[in-house]
Amino acid sequence: MSDEEYAGLGGWTPEALAVPGAVRPVVAAPQPVLSRPGGAVDPTAAETVQLAADLVATMRVSPGCVGLAAPQVGVDAQVFAVDVTGHPKAVTVHGAFVLCNARVVEATRWKPGREGCMSVPDLTGDVKRASRLVVEGELPGTGEPVRLVTDGFEARALQHEIDHCAGLLFLDRVAGAHAVYQRKVYL
Repeated sequence: MSDEEYAGLGGWTPEALAVPGAVRPVVAAPQPVLSRPGGAVDPTAAETVQLAADLVATMRVSPGCVGLAAPQVGVDAQVFAVDVTGHPKAVTVHGAFVLCNARVVEATRWKPGREGCMSVPDLTGDVKRASRLVVEGELPGTGEPVRLVTDGFEARALQHEIDHCAGLLFLDRVAGAHAVYQRKVYL
């Protein structure tokens, strides 16, 4: 699709889901759902819309959380929420959003950075990720195709959540045991 066929987020916000979200428990490694690729979803299906609302609700009550993927709440699906608003490392910020069936279409300017994860609560690790990213996906509720161009911390968060949907943890991306650390701060 050309850039003209994408409306970005088009002003989409989680309120567009029009259903209340429920807070779900977050699963931790080594739960099998975290190491299986999630299935593609119908972004207009009622269960996808509810899952999207639940991801946003769970993310909002979790201190320090900037993203949450369906496998982290025990669901094999390619759906995730991201919101880096107010994070000190964020440069480009699209606000709170949910994407379905997202994929990276362009990744450049690779840089290492420290990552943590609610599903790996006691560890952090150094992961090399693209600091400029183009992602395509679909909005829950409408199924509208979107194309996001982002950078820096938001790009890192998107890659982390897309990895979850593919059955990967940040630990699968570290250079080795020397790049894994005991978490020192719990938010």
